[in-house]
Amino acid sequence: MPVGNFPVIAADAIEPELFAKREQVYPREVHGVFARWRVAMVALTLGIYYGLPWINWGEGRQAFLIDLPGRKFNLFFWTFWPQDLFYLTAILIISALSLFLFTAVAGRLWCGYTCPQTVWTEVFLWIERRIEGDRPRQMRLAASRWNLEKIFKKGSKHFVWIAFAGWTGFAFVGYFTPIRELALAVPAHTLGPWETFWILFYGFATYGNAGFLREQVCIYMCPYARFQSVMFDRDTLVISYDRARGEPRGARRRSDDYQAKGLGSCIECTLCVQVCPTGIDIRDGLQSQCIACGACIDVCDTVMEKMNYPKGLIRYTTQNELESGKPRRVWRPRVLVYGAILGALTIALIAAVVLRVPLDVDVIRDRNTLYRETPEGLIENVYTLKILNMDARAHRFALGAEGIEQLEVVRDDGRLVAKAGEVVEIAVRLRAPPQALAQRSQRIEFTLQAQDEPRLRARKEARFLGPEPSR
Repeated sequence: MPVGNFPVIAADAIEPELFAKREQVYPREVHGVFARWRVAMVALTLGIYYGLPWINWGEGRQAFLIDLPGRKFNLFFWTFWPQDLFYLTAILIISALSLFLFTAVAGRLWCGYTCPQTVWTEVFLWIERRIEGDRPRQMRLAASRWNLEKIFKKGSKHFVWIAFAGWTGFAFVGYFTPIRELALAVPAHTLGPWETFWILFYGFATYGNAGFLREQVCIYMCPYARFQSVMFDRDTLVISYDRARGEPRGARRRSDDYQAKGLGSCIECTLCVQVCPTGIDIRDGLQSQCIACGACIDVCDTVMEKMNYPKGLIRYTTQNELESGKPRRVWRPRVLVYGAILGALTIALIAAVVLRVPLDVDVIRDRNTLYRETPEGLIENVYTLKILNMDARAHRFALGAEGIEQLEVVRDDGRLVAKAGEVVEIAVRLRAPPQALAQRSQRIEFTLQAQDEPRLRARKEARFLGPEPSR
């Protein structure tokens, strides 16, 4: 019976499944130009990830090390300290702008070729295929009852997955703890609690994400797929199915005149769906689940070649090119804006790092006494200097002061030496004759110079107080 203007729907007529159960995706192995590019990028990115911690630089120090206990970051011949945090901020801003620019120009190529989720999933899929076989064999094995063969294959696969994930967690911790020390601590069972936790945590995350969640990370967990449309326009490079050429679809023999039958180039083989790592049908149009890996292009081109049809039924193209045949415009306003901002920030960051002086000095004036007069009749001010040596090695420094004639620097301690990353705090007294003071508060400047490194020089302004000068 209707209620008002709304009909009453029987309970048993309501769709019982509000959330569909996940269907396991078994991507078919594919070969082609873009598959080779994916393999090359997997080798490159994983080679950097696993190999970089083992590279040493300089005096036996790890070239790339985020040393949290030491509060420093080694990056080849640079060492950064907490005072250099703004460099990290600049790098994060540049990374975000790079992603915006790359997405506006080339779509989701990052997702398809270099995203960590994609890279590790490719490795896990390769291991799965080597042990369980190709897509049909994997599906038959999954549907079969448990027996010795299934237990052996599933167990072997998960053993290799866990070993690889553990190695991944070990390499991750090697970016924070010197990896050679870590390699000795693992067999000796002397790992610290935090190293143990992060190896297990990162290894478990790799095992779960690449082994089980896979495309669900891209579809449901990754925010990039949600806001990418903001950076897309009609000239952004995307993977598209040429509907005008492919429709209507239909099966046929190779020798058939498909145009005489009123068919398009698509033979309805569904291989483009079978090779998709996220399980979508690219023929339904651009979708947020598409990671632009190019697997559907490779397999479709193979089919077109076998059928003696022109390649490119599925291809990298733009919406303008696909719909109206207009040539692709790379230099658009948004690309120029992103590029200009990115270029300016990158140049500024490089210049700041190259011109950076790894030395800092902070001057704190003694506020208990404005000034005092020595037995020799000199005016004396007391300061505390905090010297931070941000270089990768120790240095001996010479301290000076200028700004007042006959200004004298008096220190009670001996040689001024600061180790790498050390903060040295010293007390300094400055003395000047009363007749050299032009006013009660006078600007002075401390100078600090490394005796063995000419470029290591810092200056810090301060104030020297004295009596009212006589007139």
